Amino acid sequence: MSNLAAQQNALLHTLFSSPVQRSQNATNFIALKAINTPSRGQKDHIKFQERGLQVYHANAQVAAIRNLQAAYPVIEQLVGGEAFALLARDLWHQFPPTRGDAAQWGAELALLISSIAELKTEPYLSDVARIEWALHQAATAADAELDVSSLALLTTHDPDAITLQLTPGTHIVNSSYPAASITTAHLYENPSFEELQAELRKCSPESALIWRQGFRPSVALCTSADAVFIQNLLDGASLASALDATETVGTAPAFDFNTWLTQSAQSGLLMGAKLLST
Repeated sequence: MSNLAAQQNALLHTLFSSPVQRSQNATNFIALKAINTPSRGQKDHIKFQERGLQVYHANAQVAAIRNLQAAYPVIEQLVGGEAFALLARDLWHQFPPTRGDAAQWGAELALLISSIAELKTEPYLSDVARIEWALHQAATAADAELDVSSLALLTTHDPDAITLQLTPGTHIVNSSYPAASITTAHLYENPSFEELQAELRKCSPESALIWRQGFRPSVALCTSADAVFIQNLLDGASLASALDATETVGTAPAFDFNTWLTQSAQSGLLMGAKLLST
């Protein structure tokens, strides 16, 4: 490894390391930088590098919190600002960015939340985080428009031969808790917080639908049958297979394809139909 590459590697380890590791990583980085510094100026150079690393690390911490705040506003409201800052710090150390776009960092927050014993009393938090990350991803999904003409395939071909295309960024998050209601209550004030308290007391499982409504990422509570149907379409199943899968869901209401088709076309979820390759 060249000296420059070694310096860059040491700097990254310093920025992303835990407090215990940081001191040694900083020493390594400063030592590498001092190799090309005349001995007479090394003492001042080291002090300057130490101050510079402190600034870098502080900026990295601030950036980490801001990026997570943009992606997880509901989680921040639920745990509070101080606890959220600690989550950002721990996530930065345990799952440092691997891509140049910092906005793509933070996917592992749900995993981190699940590993923290103190948060076990709020078991829905990790599922709320999964919903928020899906919303965050939908914000940068590709634009698409409904291809109305393609829907003619529904009348000219067998359901086994076609499937339906959904807008890019569509995602289903299933939870054993009312995570969808918690998310929409904080984002849209629907349900009301009084109604949300009732849902929390019942602790009923919910499915959340995340999709692009025009240019706006949206989340809504959906029925178990809708969730199964949509997930099958996302997995590439034929229309017939997706419809058959809804019959295995033992909860009411039963899946109504005609109603779903109309509502999905109006909401921007449905992009069209296409033939399956044979």
